[in-house]
Amino acid sequence: MKQNLTPIGYTELIRRYKLDVLPHWKESYLYSKQVKKSYIEEGIIVEIYTPRYDPGTSLGDHLTFALKYEGINLEILSELFRSVSPEEIVGFVKSQPTGKYARIIWFLYEWLTGDPLPLDNLKQGNYVPVLDAEKYYTVSRKLEKNSKRHRVINNLLGTVTYCPMVRKTETLKKFEKMNLDEKAQKIIKQYPEEILYRAMQYLYTKETKSSFEIEKEYPDKRRTARFVELLRSAATSDAFSREELVQLQKEIVDERFAMDDFRDFQNYVGQTLSPTREIVFFVAPKPEDLPSMMEGWITCSKQMMQSEIDPVVIAAVVGFGFVFLHPFEDGNGRLHRYLIHHVLSARKFTPPGLIFPVSATMLKQVLKYDETLEKFSRELMRHVEYDFGDNGRITVSNETAKYYRYLNMTYQSERLYEFVSDTIEYELQPELEFLDIFEQSRRKIREIVDLPNKKLDLFIRLCIEGKGNISHKKRKLFDYLTEEEFEEMEQIVSNEIKRYRSPFQ
Repeated sequence: MKQNLTPIGYTELIRRYKLDVLPHWKESYLYSKQVKKSYIEEGIIVEIYTPRYDPGTSLGDHLTFALKYEGINLEILSELFRSVSPEEIVGFVKSQPTGKYARIIWFLYEWLTGDPLPLDNLKQGNYVPVLDAEKYYTVSRKLEKNSKRHRVINNLLGTVTYCPMVRKTETLKKFEKMNLDEKAQKIIKQYPEEILYRAMQYLYTKETKSSFEIEKEYPDKRRTARFVELLRSAATSDAFSREELVQLQKEIVDERFAMDDFRDFQNYVGQTLSPTREIVFFVAPKPEDLPSMMEGWITCSKQMMQSEIDPVVIAAVVGFGFVFLHPFEDGNGRLHRYLIHHVLSARKFTPPGLIFPVSATMLKQVLKYDETLEKFSRELMRHVEYDFGDNGRITVSNETAKYYRYLNMTYQSERLYEFVSDTIEYELQPELEFLDIFEQSRRKIREIVDLPNKKLDLFIRLCIEGKGNISHKKRKLFDYLTEEEFEEMEQIVSNEIKRYRSPFQ
């Protein structure tokens, strides 16, 4: 079908200048008939416009259409500015010197390339933001930077060395309106302090084990305890400096693989199938590109934390951005999940002292979690050229920095919100319900029979597993109870279970 369509906007610019870039979230085409429609193809929105949307044929025409209807893509623009002559951009700006889109393009050209164009500073005109705050998440007003030269407001999330984007999609708006943080607060207010205390002990350990198990690692008690302590201090720690990240990495990896700085070698994620066959799933940024990106990631993370951006969105950008940069040899995945907790706790999205065991949800939905990572890595691997040397080291031969600097993190933000929502409903609330049922059952059963703790706990656990009943086969474990005692105890647990809707119904 696309053969009969005329590409416009970014789609045409990529074709015309043969830009080697990751796909934009949207493709735009003109159709000769008076029918405007759209559909999704391989995760990309394909928008077909009627002739009245025809932008024209010049570079400026397609740039204007792209910014107006497709948003800002820094990677495409950065590559485009390297492919066209400065005179073409100057000509476009001069054709409409006070135009909103011409000024934004002028600003972005100089911001991305570092090369000033031979144009005089503007003397008049209202300031316009680079990003439309109705369509994108932006830094807060106190962090915005006015460019007097272009009369443009720089409200981008990061710096020229690292600047992700997140669109305000209907999915994210819907999640924000759910007020999941308030929902969690209402849930925990239903339970006494002793239940919350026991839940905290369990959830910290559960989150730790799940985070390791995602990577098919099973830490000993010492490493588990260290990670638990890191999670406990997540709300008050400072994770956004090189020194802090290095120290965090040392806490969670085997001492033999701990590093004193960000890596200075090429890293990748793969699987060895035989001595001569290696499957590579993901290649990290080249070591020479990493320092500037990590500096930009740190600045971006700090700016987002100081802005009125939804905490889950910040957690997604910070956490997934970190794992895509992969600054260490080992521990990147666990640090990525730790950073999610750090943001949610520090921004008080998580109730004080508690934790959402998001890794447990990711582990249960591991295919969906892998898909969240692969949304970026699968497309990336189509653009990275690499070889293995005799020493088993991987070498990347092409320029790859552009693929990591300006990530579109919208998909990862939506998916993390799904994980958080499921965690509250299927991990946090059921755990509190389970503990409450257990404690209430213990208290009431002791008024009938004063059983030893282990025997009492076994009875309650088996009864909960049986949704209020213990099978005839397992009843033999309690042959010291009378029939009347057994039935009364069973009824107590059954009544406690009926007070809740999940996970026992």
